[in-house]
Amino acid sequence: MDAILHPGSNCWCIEHAERLSVIVDTADYFAAFAEACESAQRQILLVGWDFDRWECLHRDAGQHRFPDQLGAFLAALVRRRNDLNIYLLSWDFNMIYAAERELFPALRLRMQAPRRFHFRLDGTHPGGASHHQKVVVIDDRIAFVGGIDLSRWRWDTPEHKPDDPRRIDPNGNPYPPFHDLMMLVEGAAAARLGELARERWRRAHDWEIPTPRTNISPWPHSVQPGLHDLPVAIARTEPAYSGRQPVHEVRQLYLDAIASAQHFIYIENQYFTARCLGEAISQRLQQKNGPEVVMVLPEKTGGWLEHMSMDVLRGRIVQRMQASDRYDRLRVCYPHQPGLGDTCISVHAKLLIVDDHLLRIGSSNTSSRSMGLDTECDLAIETQQANDDTVAFIRRLRQQLLGEHLGCEPAQVAASEQQHGSLIAAIEALQCDQRSLRPLDVSVPEELDDMVPESDLIDPAEPLVPEYLVNRYVPKQRRPLGRKRLLLLFMIIIGLLLLAAAWRWTPLQQWITPERLSNLLAGIASPEARAAVAIGGITLASLLMVPLTLLAVVAGIVFSSWQAFCYMLVGALLSSVAGFGFGQMLGHSVVKRLDGSKISDLSKQVAKRGTVAIAILRLLPIAPFAIFNLMAGASHVRFRQFFLGSLLGLTPGLGAITLFSSNLWAAITNPSWINLAVVGVVGAGLLAFGWTAERWLRSR
Repeated sequence: MDAILHPGSNCWCIEHAERLSVIVDTADYFAAFAEACESAQRQILLVGWDFDRWECLHRDAGQHRFPDQLGAFLAALVRRRNDLNIYLLSWDFNMIYAAERELFPALRLRMQAPRRFHFRLDGTHPGGASHHQKVVVIDDRIAFVGGIDLSRWRWDTPEHKPDDPRRIDPNGNPYPPFHDLMMLVEGAAAARLGELARERWRRAHDWEIPTPRTNISPWPHSVQPGLHDLPVAIARTEPAYSGRQPVHEVRQLYLDAIASAQHFIYIENQYFTARCLGEAISQRLQQKNGPEVVMVLPEKTGGWLEHMSMDVLRGRIVQRMQASDRYDRLRVCYPHQPGLGDTCISVHAKLLIVDDHLLRIGSSNTSSRSMGLDTECDLAIETQQANDDTVAFIRRLRQQLLGEHLGCEPAQVAASEQQHGSLIAAIEALQCDQRSLRPLDVSVPEELDDMVPESDLIDPAEPLVPEYLVNRYVPKQRRPLGRKRLLLLFMIIIGLLLLAAAWRWTPLQQWITPERLSNLLAGIASPEARAAVAIGGITLASLLMVPLTLLAVVAGIVFSSWQAFCYMLVGALLSSVAGFGFGQMLGHSVVKRLDGSKISDLSKQVAKRGTVAIAILRLLPIAPFAIFNLMAGASHVRFRQFFLGSLLGLTPGLGAITLFSSNLWAAITNPSWINLAVVGVVGAGLLAFGWTAERWLRSR
C-alpha cells in the first residue's frame, strides 16, 4: 500500500508524536483539558471558533482545585502561577453575531483577569469566511485538535441520554445530545501546532509570542495513550488573503484518501455539501471493485436556517451519489436515540477512516467552505503495514464509535464484521428499533429545492467577491457583455452590506429612536402630512439599509397600532418597488442576455414559482431587505409576481412586530386589564394568521 500523506501537497508537515490518543465526546475532553491546563508551566494557546466563559468543565459533584466555569478557571490558573501566560484567540465575526451569549469580551471587561491572560478577536480573513480551527496547545508539549469548541451546547457523554439533567447550558436550558471528537498529541507535533497558533496571533495582532521552554509534559492522566512514537500529519485550509496564497491541503487530503480506499470509507461529519467530495465518492461507487462507503451524519443540521439551506444541498449531493451506487455499496445514516422527539443527536464530528489504515480528525467539515474559504486544521495518521499497532488502534476507535451509535459494545461490532466480512452487512445486522443507526432521508420538498440556490452561494469554496461571482456564473464567451454591469451590481450589494453593518454596530443605530421621531412629527399639524412624512421616511430608511425590524418596532411605539402597520406596509412596499426597479435597470437586461448561464438558471428557478417563491423568501429571509429587492429586479421575476409575493410575505412579519409592539408598549406604560387583554388577543390573532399563511404557502 502506497503512502497517502505527502507534505507540501495534502498536508503541511509530518511531525513525530511521542504519544497519541483520541477523546470521544465532550465530557471526557473538557475533563482532560482542565487536567492538562492545571499542569501547564509556561504557556496555554487557545485558538477557536467560539468560547463561552460560563461553560462548566465538569458536571459532577466532585471537588476540584480550581473554579469549574471556564472563564474563572483560566483566570485562576494565571493568578496561581506567576510564570504562566494564556493566549486566547477567537473568531471575531462570531462574537459580533452571538449577542445572546456571554463570551470572552465580557470576561475581559468584567472579570478583570490578570495581565498575563491575553484575549483578542481575530477577523483577519476574507469577507464571508470564518476562523474555524479548534486548537489547544500547552507548553508546546501537548496539543488538542478536533471539532470541539470550549463553548456551550457541547458537553455530553457517549450515552447521549435524551433526558440527561446535566446537559444544560449556562442559562439552565436543556439542549440536544452532542457527538464529537478530539485528537491529543505529544511532542514535536504539538510544538508545530504551537507555531500555527502563534502565527495566527502574529497575523491578527502583530504579536510575537515567545516559544515556551519546559521539559515537563502536561499529558492528562485521565487519557490513556493509544499509540506511541509515530508520525502525525497536519493539514490546513487557508483562503487567499492579504497577499498570502491559499492553502488547500484539507481538500487534497480528502480527495487522495477517497481515491486510495480499497475496502471501505467511514465518515462522521456535521455536513456533507462539498460537491468535489460527492463527485469523488460517486466515481468510486461506479467502480466494480470500489470500496464500501458508510457516512454518519446528523438527521437535521442546526436551526431552521441550516435546515432550509445546508440540508437541501446535502440532499442534492447524496442523491447524486445514490444514483451512482451501481453495486449497492453506499449507506448514509443518522444515529437514532429514542425519546428525543423532534430533536436529534447533533453529529458534530469531523472524522475520516479509510481501510483502518488512515485516520483523520480535525475541524474541517465535508463542506465547500472547509475546502477553501474557512481556516481549518486537521491531524492524520497512516500506516502501510497490513496489521500493525496503528491499524489495531484505528479499528478499535471505529468499532467504539459504531458501538456508540448502534447501542452495543465494540466487541459486538467486531464479531459482526468478522461474521459478515462487510462493514455495511455488519452494521445492518446490528440495527434495531432502539438506539441504532437508521437510513437518512435526504429527500427535499420540491418547492424548497426550487427556492434554494446552488451551493456556490450558500456553501462557497472561495470569498464571495464580485470577480468570483462573475467567474462562477457568467460563461467565458459572454463575460465582456455582462462583466461590467454585474460587477457594478455586486459592488452595490457589498456597499449595501457595509451600510447595514454600520446601522447595526455603529452609533448610526441611535439616530432612529422613538423620541427623535416623536419630536420630528410633533411639529407637523396635518394628519395627512404626518402620514406622508412617516411613509416617506420608512421608504428612504429601508433603502439606506436601516433594518426593517427596527423601523417596525419604532413605528409601533410612535404611532397607534393600525397606523404603524399601515405606514410600515406601504413604506416597505414602496421601498421594494424602488429597489426592484433599480435592479431591473441595472441588471435585468444582462441576465436575460446571459441565457444558459448559471446566474440565468438561478434566476429562472425563482421565477418558476413566481408569487409563492417571493412570499416564502420574504417569510424566511435569506438576504437583507434592500438587497433582496435589488436582486429580484435583476432576475426573471415579473413585477406582478414580486409585488403580490412581497405583500403576502411582508404582512405577517410587519403585522406581528408593529401591532404587537404597539399594544405591548401601551400595556407597559398603562398596565390596565384592557390593554393586557388586547395584547393577548393581538398576539393570538397574529400567530393564527402566520400559521394559516404558512400552511397555504406550503400547499402551493
